[in-house]
Amino acid sequence: MSKIIDGLFYSESHEYVKIEGEFGYVGITDYAQHELGNVVYVDMPEVDDEVEAGQEFGAVESVKAASDLNSPVSGTVVEVNEALDDEPGLVNKDPYANWIIKVQLSDASELDSLMNAEAYKNFIGE
Repeated sequence: MSKIIDGLFYSESHEYVKIEGEFGYVGITDYAQHELGNVVYVDMPEVDDEVEAGQEFGAVESVKAASDLNSPVSGTVVEVNEALDDEPGLVNKDPYANWIIKVQLSDASELDSLMNAEAYKNFIGE
């Protein structure tokens, strides 16, 4: 059973966003990291890059497959999780503690189109 955290917002492509003020921490869900298997590489954008809701911003590669990362929100990348450069497997250990990018949100109303924990649980059939 996947770990799903209340208070986060979830996308249909299995990314989450944790909101703190005007910032969002974006990563992949526990369900996604289970499906991928051992993560061996995380391709991240640069700081100051713009991301758009629903658009690709990077990729996660595992021993099984490579999967595009789609941003659940629009905004400017203010930080990338550099720890993942050296240890991409952190995503497997705890995907919620090991976010991928921190974004300054440009349109908080986009959160309305994302799922809450309960809806995401139903979406993945748990």
